[in-house]
Amino acid sequence: MTALIDKHLQAAPPTLAGGSPAKPPPRQDPKLIAERTERWKAIEAAGGVPSWVNAELKARGLLVEETNPSALSDKARGQFKERKKAEATERRALKKLAWEAYTATHITHLGAGIFWSDEEKADAFDHAQRDARAQALKLEVTSVKQLAEALGLTIPTLRWLAFHREVDTSTHYRRWKVLKRDGVSTRTLASPKGQLKAAQRWVLRNVLEKLPVHAAAHGFLSARSIVTNAQVHAGSPLVIKVDIKDFFPSITWKRVKGLLRKQGLPENVATLLSLLATDAPREEVLFRGKTHYVASGPRALPQGAPTSPALTNTICLRLDRRLSGLARALGFRYTRYADDLTFSWHPGPIQPGTSPQPGTGALLRGIGQILEAEGFRLNPAKTRIMRAGERQAVTGLVINSAEKSAAARVPRETLRKLRAALHNREQGKPGKEGESLDQLKGMAAFVYMTDPAKGKALLERIEALVARNK
Repeated sequence: MTALIDKHLQAAPPTLAGGSPAKPPPRQDPKLIAERTERWKAIEAAGGVPSWVNAELKARGLLVEETNPSALSDKARGQFKERKKAEATERRALKKLAWEAYTATHITHLGAGIFWSDEEKADAFDHAQRDARAQALKLEVTSVKQLAEALGLTIPTLRWLAFHREVDTSTHYRRWKVLKRDGVSTRTLASPKGQLKAAQRWVLRNVLEKLPVHAAAHGFLSARSIVTNAQVHAGSPLVIKVDIKDFFPSITWKRVKGLLRKQGLPENVATLLSLLATDAPREEVLFRGKTHYVASGPRALPQGAPTSPALTNTICLRLDRRLSGLARALGFRYTRYADDLTFSWHPGPIQPGTSPQPGTGALLRGIGQILEAEGFRLNPAKTRIMRAGERQAVTGLVINSAEKSAAARVPRETLRKLRAALHNREQGKPGKEGESLDQLKGMAAFVYMTDPAKGKALLERIEALVARNK
């Protein structure tokens, strides 16, 4: 591990010439930024850095005309050398100013393993009708400058947020672990810090929410929820649940970039957006008295970033189409909520020569083959086959409820626990350790989603408790 850290720290010193700063760029004076931007405009107008440098030297009386030193007298030759030294000194200073202007207005570099060119031009990997596709989706950001302006960021700050390092001394994310349902294994959640979160929220609203998703997707979409996902499968004699293994980590930044390019975004913008929306899983390592964050895998979608759910829905568009077609051919219905895939059998009239039994084996084989072809893996340990004679639960809701008022309902034990907790509070008893009225309100809102009448009554009881406590 120490050798790895040494290697990357030596390979990428934290300077503009060697890469993006490891720490946040210092707050730059708007006047300085404007000055460097204007300087770059002047450089472009002059025809490039060499022409601008020569023009500046000439204006300052320091540009030495080419001559043959051997034809000069000793005194003249000495004067010529002094003028050349002065010119060389000023030329280096002007080139430094030009570089500062360039890095203030161009990305220049985004880290090891990331292809970047500041030239914004079409290439062979662009969508065949790139501009038409972007216009159809109303994607208005088609250049790096437009993206920086839309995000309200300077180019250096945009570079810092998107820059990739295998070893870094700072991180754009806060990470923590939570227990999974099995109560043993853990899942790492990562929440982006302020500036990156604001940028991701802009990308979500102005880019990702405009991209197409399949009707079978029910997670993280307006007017769709765990309730709409579960209701599709209510009343089925057979429900099959399948889980995708390592769902978010399997969606790497390269897959995100490819998706965005297919939607009509150019190379540079797609690269920046894919880096803003992803990060490598990292280990925190203390090295030479300083904390380092070492990448332990490829950049992928973090669980906890505002952009991750929307990206999964669009990335899974073809997967959803293929699984919907497979399900329909075998008499099943299909929905997906994030990495939870649900299939339910709804037999119609029996046709001559067809089997009245569901093709469960064919369905599971087809699911595995399609997942693999789409770059995902089936998690066999989480495959569940639920028949009508047993409890059928989909995204936390029971769908073979005896209550006819709701096609999908909150489990009875959850409802009993909530009512018991409210009763104890109403009797003046303290709540359980770690239990708050906000948590109970969340449970009541959960009930309200499936049964508004019950949910409303529970919410009113909680509001009465809140008023009494005040």
